[in-house]
Amino acid sequence: MSRFADIALPVPLDRPFTYAVNGVVPAVGARVLVPFSGQKLMGIVVKVHDTPPPPEVETKPIQQVLDADAVLSPEQMELAGWISSYYLAPLGEVLRGMLPLMAEVRRDITYRISETGRTILYQGAELGSSRRSKLSPEDQNREYAVLNLLEAGDALRPGRIRSSTGANKALLEGMVRKKWLVRETVAEQRDARRMERVAVLVPDARLPKLNANQMRLLSELAAVNGRMKLTDLRGLPVPQTTLGTLVRRGLVTIEEVPENFHLGAVHAPGKKHAHEHTLNPQQQAAADAIIAALDNPPEQFQPILLYGVTGSGKTAVYFAAMQAALDRGKAAILLVPEIGLTPAMAAQLYAAFGSQVALLHSQLSPDERAEQWHRIRRGEAPIVVGTRSAIFAPAPNLGLILVDEEHDGSYKQEETPRYHARDTAIIRARLNGAAIALGSATPSLESWHNAQRGKYARVEMPDRVSNRPLPEVELIDMRAEFQQTGADQIFSRTLIEETRATLERGEQVIILLNRRGYSFVVMCRSCGEKIECQNCAIAMTYHKHGRADEMDDHARAGQRLECHYCGFRRTVPQVCPHCQSEHLYYLGAGSQQGEERLAEIFPNARIGRMDRDTVRGRADMERLLTRLHSGEINLLVGTQMIAKGHDIHGVTLVGVVGADFALGLPDFRAAERVFQLLTQVSGRAGRGDKPGRVVVQSYHPEHYAMKFAQQHDFHAFVQKELQYRRWMHYPPFTALANLVIQSDHLEQAAGWAATLGRFLEKMSLPKVRIIGPATAPLSRIKRIYRFHFVLKSESRAALSEALRAMLAHAAEQQIPRAALIADVDAVHLM
Repeated sequence: MSRFADIALPVPLDRPFTYAVNGVVPAVGARVLVPFSGQKLMGIVVKVHDTPPPPEVETKPIQQVLDADAVLSPEQMELAGWISSYYLAPLGEVLRGMLPLMAEVRRDITYRISETGRTILYQGAELGSSRRSKLSPEDQNREYAVLNLLEAGDALRPGRIRSSTGANKALLEGMVRKKWLVRETVAEQRDARRMERVAVLVPDARLPKLNANQMRLLSELAAVNGRMKLTDLRGLPVPQTTLGTLVRRGLVTIEEVPENFHLGAVHAPGKKHAHEHTLNPQQQAAADAIIAALDNPPEQFQPILLYGVTGSGKTAVYFAAMQAALDRGKAAILLVPEIGLTPAMAAQLYAAFGSQVALLHSQLSPDERAEQWHRIRRGEAPIVVGTRSAIFAPAPNLGLILVDEEHDGSYKQEETPRYHARDTAIIRARLNGAAIALGSATPSLESWHNAQRGKYARVEMPDRVSNRPLPEVELIDMRAEFQQTGADQIFSRTLIEETRATLERGEQVIILLNRRGYSFVVMCRSCGEKIECQNCAIAMTYHKHGRADEMDDHARAGQRLECHYCGFRRTVPQVCPHCQSEHLYYLGAGSQQGEERLAEIFPNARIGRMDRDTVRGRADMERLLTRLHSGEINLLVGTQMIAKGHDIHGVTLVGVVGADFALGLPDFRAAERVFQLLTQVSGRAGRGDKPGRVVVQSYHPEHYAMKFAQQHDFHAFVQKELQYRRWMHYPPFTALANLVIQSDHLEQAAGWAATLGRFLEKMSLPKVRIIGPATAPLSRIKRIYRFHFVLKSESRAALSEALRAMLAHAAEQQIPRAALIADVDAVHLM
């Protein structure tokens, strides 16, 4: 029998830890609870063996095996190993991200008495008279009460100690610092299933004489097959005591059952779902290509890039492919970039596939995520839809992976492990022998380049459904607008006139204003300083209004500044913090100011706003989209959330304001992002029977990204952009990584960066171009100072070797692993 197990723990250390097997030998891929650094952590078994660690290493025993069998399959463990190796992420942190089961482990703090505490308790009178205490006599008495309570040796939770002695957390932590108490983290397994109570009609029971209320309740139960949730029964016009009477008389029983999960539903009245459409020839050809890949042997594995213009009906193709996978007894995963798209897509999938659909995204509660995960693993839900983490769904017999809007930057995780869900999906499909299709109207240059080289198969859908025309796009030069009007306005005269005419025709308008808040810079006219966040090196955004339940008294007057990186808020100062001048100036218009201005221009319009301030969760998004589909909202303003995947047939005009500001950012992907955003938001217009029109305001109308977006010419844009990327040695022609060095002390971060810089000067890296060390574009975030290196190489192996050498040297120099962020295939260099 194996005597040891290597456990991957969710800590920023690049190695597993060896523990002694105590009784049951866990399976590789099973969860266990182990002691680590004074607390209990849940880890994943990666190996069982008989090789003892070195004699000087103390081997602690596994405290609890949580799973009789592995919860991660060999294929999932192999995928985790690839992510850990490719993205240079600790394996334990990768596995934690793959398992949304933290709800099944309850973590808590306990306190127990130490030997020093016993000494104080037993000799308290003598020691107490000799020591000087800053505590009040009442708190000193509480300390001794705590020691008396814990004297038996049991470890107790803070709530139990507080109720027995009145000691608060601060007092207990003070006793820990004095070494009178020992604080421990405990973990134990719990049932994470959400339960609900159901009234059940007892079959064949003899009915005694009943009053009208009792008969009413029994009739309601009989009408729904004898089962009804108690929450629904309480809505009936009968006394609350009626149910209790029927239970006592043996006519009804109360059962506790797992609660059904609500997928959410957004449905446009009179509009067909994707699965209800008959595929046109180009859709059928695309579906046939994906379905053929379902039957290919593993050695013929090849991803498919599905390039289809906006409105070409890619979603219907996805549904046909998923149905084909189900017909073959295989599961399918559909990834979407935004949580906001998930409820609508899930509702369509539920209409097509019923209870076989599962939903995974970060807005679910921990219990909901665990519930969905187990449904998928048991094979009850072979159709999975979700955001990037859904790629880890434990779908048995996985046959198909679909990545919608594959170009979207939100597929890249911005914290450890920094995986890209699109690329991870390709590796998982290959490991499973599954088919994979990447869909987009504006494919990423990396995917397009792979298709050009023959690494991916490319399938094109160049026409909209029913041969609807692509919308006409008009570029408005805002420089000329200012010269002609003499005023700096948010909305051009053309956009206002087109909006008015569209609303008068009873049609809907969407206006993209891609900044949150009211104004995104508050500047002093006297000294020129911006009001920055105290935690981050970034200007704070002015929010004129906020939710009443979130604002203090001053904010309720309509004023607050907010940092969109760390969430810090403050009231708007009356004078400049730097020079005390009263002349504060608000620059830039956000979606909040856009909504206010539109309400002034169009007082009769039914205006809605879609941004991170108005959409906090899936319920907010469902309500907003339902109002939009029904026509209750006829003018929608918002950030890029409005550009992604929404299919509203009443929208005939789209306005774009300020989307080209990104062209001035120090980002080699700026032109690609602007082109994608313009194309995606333009695609919201004219998806119904009436043609669409797009008005784009720009200060750079001559830029090739703007011109090609106006012409809907993706091929020409790609050709020009790839030319620039090749000249400058940027992806897709090179692999790129961003190595960030961070510390909460500026001198320390700079010193570590200099240490790595000197190391690189001595290394011979002819295949790797290294830029840095330099201050990161965002030099401070959440009070953490940041420096970085940018590494580029035509060889991924050489790039990985350079990064590993840097991390190894950092470890030798005792630079903490948590102070280094290795972002492979970085999407943002901030």
